[in-house]
Amino acid sequence: MRKQDKRMTKTAEDYFRIYEELIGFTPPRIQHRVKLGLEADPELLDMIERLRERAMYPDSLDTRTAQLILFGILLSHVAPASEYHARGAVNAGATREELHAVAALAFLFRGLPAFNIAAEVINKIFGEPGKQKS
Repeated sequence: MRKQDKRMTKTAEDYFRIYEELIGFTPPRIQHRVKLGLEADPELLDMIERLRERAMYPDSLDTRTAQLILFGILLSHVAPASEYHARGAVNAGATREELHAVAALAFLFRGLPAFNIAAEVINKIFGEPGKQKS
């Protein structure tokens, strides 16, 4: 059995920072994963978060493009987490029309369920058509 590295001093807030910078908050499931990881295996948590960050911010793609791609991938799985990547894309400069175009691409391979969740997410972020955004 390996001993945990006592030099690791990252806190939950350290891990939450990247999520807050990207989407403005840390989703509940991420909070749970981080808190459990800090208690059960901080080294593994750190490895996972570093790998996730490396993959999510490739040198060859800007953040807006990467987030649009992730939005489309998650839409094709009809995953509620698609909302977080849509928010990340918008925070990085994506428009409503770009999100809609990505939703249309996801529709080609996943159908109406993907397009429906996309419409829900886009309207949630930008406000329902004809209504003021609060």
